[in-house]
Amino acid sequence: MAAAASSSATACFLSSPCPPPRRPRHSLRHLACAAATKSAPAPAASSPSGSLALPSPALWPRRLGDLVPAEAAGRLLSSAAGSLIVALASAALILGDAGAASAFVVSTPRKLQADELATVRLFQENTPSVVYITNLAVRQDAFTLDVLEVPQGSGSGFVWDKSGHIVTNFHVIRGASDLRVTLADQSVYEAQVVGFDQDKDVAVLRIKAPKDKLRPIPVGVSADLLVGQKVFAIGNPFGLDHTLTTGVISGLRREISSAATGRPIQDVIQTDAAINPGNSGGPLLDSSGNLIGVNTAIYSPSGASSGVGFSIPVDTVGGIVDQLIKFGKVTRPILGIKFAPDQSVEQLGLSGVLVLDAPPNGPAGKAGLLSTKRDAYGRLILGDIITSVNGTKVTNGSDLYRILDQCKVGETVTVEVLRGDHKEKIPVVLEPKPDES
Repeated sequence: MAAAASSSATACFLSSPCPPPRRPRHSLRHLACAAATKSAPAPAASSPSGSLALPSPALWPRRLGDLVPAEAAGRLLSSAAGSLIVALASAALILGDAGAASAFVVSTPRKLQADELATVRLFQENTPSVVYITNLAVRQDAFTLDVLEVPQGSGSGFVWDKSGHIVTNFHVIRGASDLRVTLADQSVYEAQVVGFDQDKDVAVLRIKAPKDKLRPIPVGVSADLLVGQKVFAIGNPFGLDHTLTTGVISGLRREISSAATGRPIQDVIQTDAAINPGNSGGPLLDSSGNLIGVNTAIYSPSGASSGVGFSIPVDTVGGIVDQLIKFGKVTRPILGIKFAPDQSVEQLGLSGVLVLDAPPNGPAGKAGLLSTKRDAYGRLILGDIITSVNGTKVTNGSDLYRILDQCKVGETVTVEVLRGDHKEKIPVVLEPKPDES
């Protein structure tokens, strides 16, 4: 009776319709109904919330008597165990997704091309050799009469050797009463002028800094440069920290005039690397990081970079720096004359250099060259017109300077002049340029 009652109770208990499943919990009654289905249930699917969705209640059996008791019990246990395993697996999958997703969010390391790495390395290795130069001038206040040092300009330079010699442009230090040099580590030192060459716009300073802070720049060669090769300019434009600009060599053997004396500087390097005010005196480097020039001027009506910059070749700078360090001056030969502007000679329909003045104590005056003068009636009497030196034709002042740059002090040159309506050849012994203050 008890067994029959229990069986009847079980049949009645299962004969009633099962309510829809609740989420996210599933009762044992629902699992039993799912296990008692005669046909295989549809595959379980995960709901958006991650819980297990059971088959439709229409597929659940109404009576347990349709199944063999052992088979019903086996299906019941296997369904419960399977549901538990699926639930645990789903939970593990849900919990593991966050970690997996975060594991894949990794910042990609910055990748540079080979040429970019070479440029970065060049800048890092040569920056310690580049310095910042401040030009200070003494000014007196009009009201208090106090004497002050006022910055009147700035520029760049670079370390030449371990002795503390700094190379820069002459126009960077011109008119300075005091000079200060700032190294790459921001340490500041007072600088003394060793010497300068106004004609080539080169100057050498010296600072008393520890040798471990001085990084001489590697010196290259400018004789074998080619148009199109890459160059790099490092400096302090507009007073900013070290700045790198890149470009190519746009032209070679250019000629510019010295900002101080107007004397031509030959074999100048032209580059399109941006050179702005403050870059003057800084180094121009090749792709190996070697010095090939000193940035000195730009061609720009507005004063800003227009893609046409000029650098004095290192072959020229090296010889000047050596003389300045040894003697404090450059022993450049001169003829000892003052000549007329090229336009004046062209207006006369002549070609050559017109001698305006040849002081008697100068090389040309001692040799007998005639100066331009006026007669008793005020009429202009032209002096000698130099047409060649040592057989090399002279058409203007630049030609004369170019020839003299190849000569040495004490050398005797043959100067051919047009005097009146005939030509004469006069030997002249070249003398050194007087000391500059």
